Amino acid sequence: MTVHSGTFIAIVGPSGSGKSTLLHCASGLEDTDAGEVVIAGSEISKLSYERRAVLRRAHIGFVFQEHNLVDSLTARDNVRLPSILRRQPMGRTQADENLDEVGLSHRKSHRPHQLSGGEQQRTAIARVMANHTEIVFADEPTGSLDLSASAKVLHWLRRTASEGAAVVMVTHDVHAAARADHVYVMESGRFRFDLPGGSPERISECLLQIKERPRC
Repeated sequence: MTVHSGTFIAIVGPSGSGKSTLLHCASGLEDTDAGEVVIAGSEISKLSYERRAVLRRAHIGFVFQEHNLVDSLTARDNVRLPSILRRQPMGRTQADENLDEVGLSHRKSHRPHQLSGGEQQRTAIARVMANHTEIVFADEPTGSLDLSASAKVLHWLRRTASEGAAVVMVTHDVHAAARADHVYVMESGRFRFDLPGGSPERISECLLQIKERPRC
């Protein structure tokens, strides 16, 4: 799989098909058993743990199911954290503007344990928005959100790709996947179908074929 700048890719498949594992390997969070993963010209399996961390901070934004927020920091400071680690700290006003864009301006001083699951998800999204990364990996980014918030997140992912980032999203939602430029349907760790985006019906048909496929 090759993901170019300015492209929005969605990966769907049954539970256990390997979607999240693929995302973790593609981002350098897990090692691969075979093949290569190249990010920004670097083959990440050849990098030390420390060099991978530096590469991720410089090039990658994550929106994962676990949210990965720091419990001791406010929502505002969680948004600012990647820039602080890069020693280029953003101002509080910029962080607040991104929280406002996801509807959390009134929660900027709250810590993660004071936020709902959906609010934590939106804080993680605001963090990626604020740091303008070249690559965005999103694992079920709408899983904890209502329809209105989900629509806003998908609009942001679409806009992020149109502004030049490479976006890779794992989802169970065929309507969310249809917003992508390209959709890969996984089965048992492999790509079974390779589709253009735009048609939730076609994606559903492919998933149904996998479900109804005879098992040995």
